[in-house]
Amino acid sequence: MFPGMGGLDPRKMQGMMKQLGIQQEEIPAEKVTIEKTDGSKIIIENPKVQKIKMQGQESFQVTGEVREEAGEKFTDEDVKLVMEKTSTTEEKARATLEETEDIAEAIMKLSP
Repeated sequence: MFPGMGGLDPRKMQGMMKQLGIQQEEIPAEKVTIEKTDGSKIIIENPKVQKIKMQGQESFQVTGEVREEAGEKFTDEDVKLVMEKTSTTEEKARATLEETEDIAEAIMKLSP
């Protein structure tokens, strides 16, 4: 952030940042979860979370052990649609959607 200041004492660095109007606060956390718009999640285990306030804006810096979880590729409404179009059970509709990952293909596969 500041070139040539690699060996600076952390307390001095905090003082300089405070003079510049930058405040940092460590947030104790066990896990950080980011829910993405596609339904998948980014999970950060054993995180180190820093809240940084600068010029009235708050931002967060998170480091830790990162893993991702895939989201469901279909919704409950998709399952209901397949059930209605094929007169099948919820279990069969859900299983076929999981297998095909496509509503139209699931309907075709379950249709007589």
